[in-house]
Amino acid sequence: MAWDFSTEPEFEEKLAWMRGFVRDEIIPLETLDLDWDSFARVTAPMKEEVKARGLWAAHLPPELGGGGFGQVKLGLMHEILGQCRYAPGVFGNQAPDSGNAELLAIGGTPEQQERWMHPLLRGELRSAFSMTEPGAGADPTMLSTRAVLDGDEYVINGHKWFSSNASIADFLIVMAVTDPDVSPYQGSSMIVVPVDTPGVNILRDIPVMDHPWSGGLDGGHAEIIYTDVRVPRENLVGNPGDGFRLAQQRLGPGRIHHAMRWLGQSKRAFDMLCERAVSRHAHGSALADKQMVQDWVATSAAEMRAARLLTLHAAWTMDQVGASNARVEIGMIKYWGAKVLHDVIDRAIQVHGSLGFSGDLPLEQMYRSARAARIYDGPDEVHKETVARRILRGYTPTEVPTEHVPTRREAAERKFADYLTAATANL
Repeated sequence: MAWDFSTEPEFEEKLAWMRGFVRDEIIPLETLDLDWDSFARVTAPMKEEVKARGLWAAHLPPELGGGGFGQVKLGLMHEILGQCRYAPGVFGNQAPDSGNAELLAIGGTPEQQERWMHPLLRGELRSAFSMTEPGAGADPTMLSTRAVLDGDEYVINGHKWFSSNASIADFLIVMAVTDPDVSPYQGSSMIVVPVDTPGVNILRDIPVMDHPWSGGLDGGHAEIIYTDVRVPRENLVGNPGDGFRLAQQRLGPGRIHHAMRWLGQSKRAFDMLCERAVSRHAHGSALADKQMVQDWVATSAAEMRAARLLTLHAAWTMDQVGASNARVEIGMIKYWGAKVLHDVIDRAIQVHGSLGFSGDLPLEQMYRSARAARIYDGPDEVHKETVARRILRGYTPTEVPTEHVPTRREAAERKFADYLTAATANL
């Protein structure tokens, strides 16, 4: 089947509008020191404009207020939104809210969607996805948080951290073990927990490279203790044991969107690199005339093109056969896209010298954010292992290499024996 990443002219017009809107209206917000209320006032009319153009919460199907665009179109949109950390929020698809809305769209009851998902889409609520634990890392089969059914309530006990957004969220979606006696892949579940539920103790926002301080416009990465937290059993998302399946459905599309946003960031850093190269003179000529800088430009351009094609192909594959059948493609873009993002920003910093290292350019903040890309949604090593294992399934062990020349020669002599005999007889 031929790959096809093209979109109709009407959608191309939407993308063109988005490029100008992000560049002219949203990126300038980076330079302002706004508190949350001021930021909300400034962005409110922007969000209304996005909604009027039919681009709000585009990751959801039309019946739930989204665009129903499919992963290729969403990928192209996120490539534009990735240029600025504020842009996804203005378009109603910021993480982790967008993934939680998708999760509730997939597994939520009509009542859950009405109470949690629709207000989330309208921007009236904020949410967090509470899965990662100090002892489990990237392995959800090692979760220790338990949710025990007691009458009509689930009682949750456990320790979570890096629950992004939790300190400013209205509700949490908690992944917990509901049946420890079956396979870990069938024993966990997702449960909606309002943050004001007794027993939910948000200890702190963990300082990280990207957010070394608490507060600000971005939600932090919270550490949470759940102690005898009781919620109604109807807060269960999907069926008991659906946790792992729902997590995969939530994270698969998210990795497409992450990788395309990284491309948007990479292109912005690449533009800064190239602008500096043609503007700055050293040792008698422009940096653009130095072979080392030319190598950075050429290598960055090739790596970004490769990442873009890999990501669009993964998006196209998901649109054709679904996320579960695109795990190799999704895994590849996660570790390759993260590396490209880091390396392009690093070269842009290097070509700017001390200016690139300073806060007078956005590169230092972009660099700190980029380092996290190799860890969240599963570290690179996990995705590389997944890709390698799935590729290696297509090979079988053999005592003699398939391409062993003496063995192949013997087989060829047998195959063509009659022709060889006839040719020898004519000599």
